[in-house]
Amino acid sequence: MSDIDKMDFQGYKSGYVALVGKPNVGKSTLLNHYIGQKIAAVSFKPQTTRRRQLGILTTDDAQIVFVDTPGLHSGDYKLSQFINEEAQYALMDSDLILFIVDASQFPDQEDKRLAEEIQKISGDVMKLLVLNKMDLVDPAALEIHKKSYLDLLKFDDSVEISAITETGRETLLEKVITNLNEGPQFFPEGQITTTYEREIAEDLIRSAALTQLRDEVPYSIFVRVNDYTLRDDATRYIHATIFVERDSQKGIVIGKGGSMIKQISTLARQEIEDMSGEPVFLDLTVKVEKNWRNNPDFLRRYGLSHG
Repeated sequence: MSDIDKMDFQGYKSGYVALVGKPNVGKSTLLNHYIGQKIAAVSFKPQTTRRRQLGILTTDDAQIVFVDTPGLHSGDYKLSQFINEEAQYALMDSDLILFIVDASQFPDQEDKRLAEEIQKISGDVMKLLVLNKMDLVDPAALEIHKKSYLDLLKFDDSVEISAITETGRETLLEKVITNLNEGPQFFPEGQITTTYEREIAEDLIRSAALTQLRDEVPYSIFVRVNDYTLRDDATRYIHATIFVERDSQKGIVIGKGGSMIKQISTLARQEIEDMSGEPVFLDLTVKVEKNWRNNPDFLRRYGLSHG
């Protein structure tokens, strides 16, 4: 038994809580609500999040370290391997798993695959089924959908919420705290994430690009913030590069007469201003880095490889 295990924390609870679910089930919306600030990009697109992201909630009697996980990816790229490893590490290191699903729909193949991965990796870690989007489902359909999700995995409990209308969010938080063990405060009070603002900005720019481009460009977009400077007029100047894999993709991202890159910049700037609380001047450039998703040197250089 470690020295920490022997300590008396006098009822103080702490632990790592993995948020697992497919895109658009409300993980990031829920995380941003609990933290009280936008630290996670909210998007209906897969791969908006490629790294584990911590959201730290400290109360008088607990510290909950939420871990927003990237979704599992079925591609053969080296990037896909990194994304899957990030999700798997989050599951292995968690004290509690929240499997968040869309209660208005039946489970699909992606839900089933996630459930299989959780079962394979998590062992006897406590698992809560979080049925989100209660505002979109009638009671009769809910019971049928709920049973289908409960059949996927052996859950310890379930909670019904709406991340948008706030229904059930405090009940869920109470259940999380109740089911955590006594333990130390891992991070200083007041710290809400371990992610730097410039890294959050990268996620928000990529989210804006995927939202505006929809299905025109595959998930071959990588964003790197090169400059993140507060100017004398209190404006945050951000220069970022959007990397794509082919010349044809560069043309699509820029758009006719620069129309698409302007739309991406406008949406991203609004999101970053919401996150930072500062006026932002966003300068975007687009570069081609051929086959970057399979380039070990590129992935290692920008922190997208565990090797």
